[in-house]
Amino acid sequence: MNDMGKMLIYLGVILVVVGCVIHFGGKFIPFGKLPGDINIVDENSSFHFPVVTCIIISILLSVIANLFFR
Repeated sequence: MNDMGKMLIYLGVILVVVGCVIHFGGKFIPFGKLPGDINIVDENSSFHFPVVTCIIISILLSVIANLFFR
């Protein structure tokens, strides 16, 4: 039960950090508007797929996971 408590604390800290980055980092890092993100706008529809943003978030989460679980 002790390990589960530590895992929940780590998860909470990670969520707070990610939330702060998303909330305050939008002014400095334009998530979703990076070069390489696909944005197609037509008359009646639009399609947005943030490819580069997904890759960056995946790399950051992998680094954080490796730091905590080694």
